[in-house]
Order: sequence, then structure tokens, then C-alpha cells
Amino acid sequence: MIIGMPHETWGYEHRVGLTPFAISKLTDLGHTVIVEHGAGEDAHFSDTRYERAGAQIVYSSEEVLRRSELVCCIGRLDREQTQYLMPGATVCGFQHLAVAGPEIVNPMRDREITLIGYELIQDGSGEAPILVPFGEMAGHMVLQIAARYLQNGEGGRGILLGAVPCVAPPTVLVLGAGRVGHAVARHALAAGAHVIVMDSDVGKLRRLHDETSGQVVTIVAGSERLDKYTAIADVICGAVLIPGGRSPFLVSEDMVREMKPGSVIVDVSIDQGGCVETSRPTTLADPVFERHGVLHYCVPNMTSNVARTASRALASAALPYLVQLAQRGPSGALRDIPGLAAGCYMFKGELVQRQVGDTLDIPVTPIERLLGE
Repeated sequence: MIIGMPHETWGYEHRVGLTPFAISKLTDLGHTVIVEHGAGEDAHFSDTRYERAGAQIVYSSEEVLRRSELVCCIGRLDREQTQYLMPGATVCGFQHLAVAGPEIVNPMRDREITLIGYELIQDGSGEAPILVPFGEMAGHMVLQIAARYLQNGEGGRGILLGAVPCVAPPTVLVLGAGRVGHAVARHALAAGAHVIVMDSDVGKLRRLHDETSGQVVTIVAGSERLDKYTAIADVICGAVLIPGGRSPFLVSEDMVREMKPGSVIVDVSIDQGGCVETSRPTTLADPVFERHGVLHYCVPNMTSNVARTASRALASAALPYLVQLAQRGPSGALRDIPGLAAGCYMFKGELVQRQVGDTLDIPVTPIERLLGE
């Protein structure tokens, strides 16, 4: 199979879809891998390293996309790139299709593309194995980001995100107890913060309670008024994940208006629309904006700022699935690996994810029926 990695086109995306290590594994199996010139520079993977791993270097995204049967990316392809795709090709990456417009989706339907979303792939236990390391990395970063923007020089309240004798600790409110929320809670607690976590899943809250010996306050979402907690928070982390769908707004604009001036919101859910009504996507070049006196950090690809680590983590998590797609072909791999099929948004141009179809008003066909045919 011919496998390709184009240069990422979304703003300030420094991560790569394939590392030299991943390419060496694929070429050792007899597959051809083509890489666009300079695609790995931001993550400090040179063209020379890719060539040593067995890749062929080409000089345009168009050539990569026209030749590749399997395209490996980080984010969605843009509209221009989509028109170059080989008809019937398979594209893998973080798709978040629920917040993509029809101008992206419809050309892929026309070209009968099979679209795999890393964020939806599941392992045998129902965990999302590719999202896990990214959630953990984002959890690490949330505390670093919040600590920076709480400082006076950044427009924050002038609060140290840590424990100081004789001073009340800062309050960190985490919305969601999944991988991101769990990591944020652990790191905030270790820093000395007062940590509150809300989620609708009692099992997740119980595990977090037990792991922290009850030091994290855990609250079932909906059991108490959220504005009671947003008003006292110095930091709010939005870590809500609806697999395949858009994140709901949990924090209203009125709640933001009543927050303490100089407090910080880090909306990690922004790649799926955000869970704070006042959130809007930002970039690494201009990551923060102020609304109602509250600083908002809303970078969808926040782990792109640790591109080398993130790219290596992706290679380790995604490679087993890429090998199966290359060895068996998309039909065989999706038929034999239910967890991979769970990550399929589109199969040969047919949309198979119900939530995305409802959002975009596009007919949906169950993947089981398509694979059966």
C-alpha cells in the first residue's frame, strides 16, 4: 500500500501524523511511505531522518494526496487538500467532524473516502487508546497554562497556583472526570489547590475520590447548581467529551459574568465546540482573550506546543491500527477490528456516525450494513 503524510495546514500545527519510527515499521512490512518535504521540521524530524526510515520525500501536498491510498494526518484536511485525494482513499487523523462544515464533508463523500477519527477508536475495554495520551498531556498542560495566566503580568488575579502557608489555596473547578479532567485534578491537587470535579458518571468520580483519598471534592453534575462553583473558581477547566458529537454548553455567559475578575478558563473541549458559552477557538500565536474580565484559553490543538512528545505518543498509539489498515485494507481491518470500526466516520463516501449525520443533516448508513455488503 502507498501511505502518505502531507504537511499540516491548520494554523500553528507542529505535530506530525507519522514519526520516523512509525515509518520504519511500515516500510519494513513492504509498504511505500511518501512524506511532504519539511512536514516534520517543527517537531524536529528532518527529511533526512525520514529518508533513513525508508520514506520517499516529495515536494507538494498535492503529490502526496494524489498518490496515497492511506493518508496519515493529525487534523482534518482542508478544502483544497480534499480535492486532491485519490478516489477511494482512506484518511486517518483527529477529525472532530461534528464541528466541520459541509464544505469539508461533501467533497469526501463525492470521492468515496473512508474517514477514520482517532478520537473515536476504542480498545477492547471501550477506552479510547489514542485519545488517552493526548488527554494526559493536555491535563499536564492545563495547570502550566492556568498558572501562567493567573499572574499579574498576563492580566490574571495575581494568584500563585500552589500552596503557601497562611494563605487560602486557589480553587480549581474541573468539568469532566475523563482522562483530561482526571489528570488536571491530580496535578492541581499536587500543586496544593482546592480541587472540585463535576461529572455525570458516578463511577469516574468514585475512582478519583478513592485515588486521591477524598482530597478532591467530587460532585455529580446536576445535583447542585453549577453557578455556585463557577463563582468561587480561580480556574475552570472544561474537559467534557461527547464522542463524535459537539460538546454541550455547561457554563453560560451569565456564569462567566459572575466569575471573579482575572480568573482563568481553559476550555479543552474547544476542539468539539467548547463547553463554555463564551469560548471561541484561538491559536498558539494568540491563545487568550478576555470576556467579562475572565481570561479564556481556547486552543484546539494545545498539545501542538509540545509537538515532538505529542507526535511520538501518537505514533505509539496509532501504529497498530495503521498497520492493520495497510495489511488488510480498510474493509478487512474495519470488519475484523470492532474498535477500529467505532472510529470510522465515513466508509467509501457513506457517513456512518449518527451524531455527525444529525448535526450536519446528512443521511447515515450503519457501518455493519456497508461492511456486510
